[in-house]
Amino acid sequence: MLSNYFDDLKVGDRWVSRGRTITETDIVMFAAFSGDWYQLHTDREWAAETSFGQRIAHGLLVLSVSSGFWDLSGGTVIAFYGMDKVRFTAPTFIGDTIHAELEVVGKQDKGPDSGVVDIKQEIKNQRGQVVAVAVLRLLLKKRTG
Repeated sequence: MLSNYFDDLKVGDRWVSRGRTITETDIVMFAAFSGDWYQLHTDREWAAETSFGQRIAHGLLVLSVSSGFWDLSGGTVIAFYGMDKVRFTAPTFIGDTIHAELEVVGKQDKGPDSGVVDIKQEIKNQRGQVVAVAVLRLLLKKRTG
């Protein structure tokens, strides 16, 4: 979907990504990279006493992993324009396999060469539970520019 030109996408177009399992290594590496060592993500004993009962993945880790699901092979993405309405609706645990379900929900023309596409992304676990949702905004090339 994201390898298409702005002109080729229509509101209502949908795409489902491949999956990826979140590992303990992912969480530790993300904590090291980001500097976010909050106990809910990194301390097994502390997290066991929370309402989750175990460590959970960082929300931003889940979003970062989901960006790897986007097919950018077409060279049509000019820029990542931003994200709106980001929500983390359920925890992602070590061992959960997540995937993204994308839907074009809006388009804005930006002139003769480009346009912004709004894409609702639902990240789901292996049980089909939505763990995160956001509206992605991407500036794409036009085919007719």
